[in-house]
Amino acid sequence: MQSLATMVELSEDVAFREMNGESVLLDLASGTYFGLNEVGTRLWTLLGQDSSLERAAATLRNEYDVAPEKLEADVLRMLTELQGKGLLRISSGTSAYGTTDANPSLSEGQAK
Repeated sequence: MQSLATMVELSEDVAFREMNGESVLLDLASGTYFGLNEVGTRLWTLLGQDSSLERAAATLRNEYDVAPEKLEADVLRMLTELQGKGLLRISSGTSAYGTTDANPSLSEGQAK
């Protein structure tokens, strides 16, 4: 089971483009694209800067008005979705750390 102590690696086969606070991820191997809402975009950006899911969640807690339990559940759900789509991998390391709806969201489509 995943936890906030999880460390992640973003896939090198994903192109990222931010537009107006939201973003599009393109899986270069499959041609499938994914849309991230504002919070999902922020999570992706944070994970690109630091592979610690726990530090990313702590930053989101400081930036959004959301209960810590809800944020943790939403971040872990998003992690599972991104991992399931092959957009990131769980790394072998663990974290050094033992009123906007902060609900990251991923939507999917196919490039033409």
